Amino acid sequence: MTLTGNKNTVLVVGNGGREHALAWALARSASVGQVIVAAGNAGTQWEASAGVAPCQRVAIAPDDIDGLVTLAQDNAVALTVVGPEDPLVNGIVDRFTAADLTIFGPTAGAAQLEASKAFSKAFMERHGIPTAAYGAFTDLDEARAFVASFGRPLVVKADGLAEGKGVIMCETVADADAALLQMMQDRAFGAAGDQVVIEERLTGVEASALAFCDGERFALMPIARDHKRALDGDQGLNTGGMGAVCPVPDVDAALIRMIEETVVRPTLDGMRAEGLPYKGVLYAGLMLTPDGLRVLEFNCRFGDPETEAIMPLFDGDLAAVLMACAHGQLDPAAVRWQAGACASVIVASGGYPLAYAKGLPISGLAIEQPQTAIFHAGTTEQDGHVVTARGRVLAVSGWGHDLDTALARAYARIETIHFEDMFYRHDIGRTVGSSQ
Repeated sequence: MTLTGNKNTVLVVGNGGREHALAWALARSASVGQVIVAAGNAGTQWEASAGVAPCQRVAIAPDDIDGLVTLAQDNAVALTVVGPEDPLVNGIVDRFTAADLTIFGPTAGAAQLEASKAFSKAFMERHGIPTAAYGAFTDLDEARAFVASFGRPLVVKADGLAEGKGVIMCETVADADAALLQMMQDRAFGAAGDQVVIEERLTGVEASALAFCDGERFALMPIARDHKRALDGDQGLNTGGMGAVCPVPDVDAALIRMIEETVVRPTLDGMRAEGLPYKGVLYAGLMLTPDGLRVLEFNCRFGDPETEAIMPLFDGDLAAVLMACAHGQLDPAAVRWQAGACASVIVASGGYPLAYAKGLPISGLAIEQPQTAIFHAGTTEQDGHVVTARGRVLAVSGWGHDLDTALARAYARIETIHFEDMFYRHDIGRTVGSSQ
């Protein structure tokens, strides 16, 4: 398979709203002549226009690393950007590097920060990075004894990747005991639950700190906040995210410096000291507690839906920044952001995050409104129409000089969209967004 490739062709791996937002930003990079998205969705294909490179989707799954290597070689791809965590954990960066292909993301070894919660917690303990008290266990009886002695609310987490579902909040010993049996005995999350991490349940509000990293240097993105609960008022089930805002009004310059000095810098220094230099996006999920900030978790990639709220504020050539990171040559001063704020609201299918219908026609996507964008999170094409394909269907972003303006634009754009049983939260940016 050969597309119209040149030295400025960029490949984005993934098929969600995060990948659409990355492709959208990369297509606006002066150094990019073409964007390919594998496997993409109904939104990740467009013709060239003024200041925007064309984008084409290719039906190669994100976990088909052999196929992606061949695609990059056949099309002289200058840079590959990986969206989801699974390919990173499974060594896509190692494979591309071995094939002399430039790729933005951490190696499989460095991606252990997300792949193993036990690795991540032990790493933070070794390097003095603030996090919740914890224990890690492979033996069920030992885990149950730890729970019985803990004496306060806690969180039980499957150690491995579990599609965001392997985290159970527990108020009582009985709750935690049931969670342990579910993970370690019933294997509700498969091999991800062979080891569990049990940690103190923190209180506070959450924030997401993402940084471009080149193994030694970093540039922090504006702090974002995801809203995990399905319903208004931070009620309902946890989801993959119902919206995000950026920057976060209650995170000031002093707290940003603290995040840089106590989280990002010691993480990069520690990973490099342990022979696992970290290149890519480092995502620190933070809890702002009454006792100070704590790291809830690390992710080894762009967040979703945070990316849909961050990318519209990027100012410059994103491809050049990611290329510099991949080659260990990041100039933090060259990373620039527009003033103002962005809000992204998820439009979901009725029933999400549980059972939901697929194949529902979507109308109103072609209407244009200034300073807004629709990023397709779960769509496909069927008989020439864009239809729903996942629970999270669209991420509708608006931006402006302040958060109120950004929110007004995002919600006004949603009013033009329709599909059967669609729903969304009406209070993104108006609640703390805490899920603990």
